[in-house]
Amino acid sequence: MIEIRNLSKWYGQTRVLADCSTHVAKGEVVVVCGPSGSGKSTLIKCVNGLEPFARGSITVDGVSVGDPGTDLPRLRARVGMVFQHFELFPHMSVEQNLALAQIKVLGRSKDEAAARGVALLDRVGLREHARKFPGQLSGGQQQRVAIARALAMDPVCLLFDEPTSALDPEMIGEVLDVMVELARTGMTMMCVSHEMGFARKVAKRVVFMDHGEIVEDAPAAQFFEAPASERARTFLARILHH
Repeated sequence: MIEIRNLSKWYGQTRVLADCSTHVAKGEVVVVCGPSGSGKSTLIKCVNGLEPFARGSITVDGVSVGDPGTDLPRLRARVGMVFQHFELFPHMSVEQNLALAQIKVLGRSKDEAAARGVALLDRVGLREHARKFPGQLSGGQQQRVAIARALAMDPVCLLFDEPTSALDPEMIGEVLDVMVELARTGMTMMCVSHEMGFARKVAKRVVFMDHGEIVEDAPAAQFFEAPASERARTFLARILHH
């Protein structure tokens, strides 16, 4: 579903991605982890063209992201993205947030979009909040709305960029529960996350990054039980200790 080959990117003279290669198969959950500044978020934003890249290639469901002829808005409609800070429209109700792109991008009628939105709010446990505005919801509720909004576009895969890092500890679980449920239904997912419990529970593979490089790309069980690199062992010792 997602193929990343020899991806490199610079910000001025600073190389932020260095010959990164990995893949995500259909129905697979891959967690990308590593210390702050390691290039994780940049990598995932390159997947749907939110960040341009200098060298290498990315294909999503057979479509080349870097090809100048690729219709990126159309591609992004098929690749759901859930951000760290929700990115909901504050002046629109929850149901309006879910309906807007369905109507504008997919051409659904208002009734179709509303019905799809209600079904997805039900799925993430927020049906009774449909007419509220984002500011009336907790952070965890807003992030669940953001997940429902991404699902409303019927994506071929979902990208998550540290979806729980802006949340209070009590709210993290409710968002991870939704993500676990999605994984169990076979949704293809690429997740940047520090939530190692989630990674252990649902990830098929873990990609560990440091200084813009993919240091390890291993089955989840192998990564947690016997990481190959000293850098990954140090990272896990620190993050799991706390």
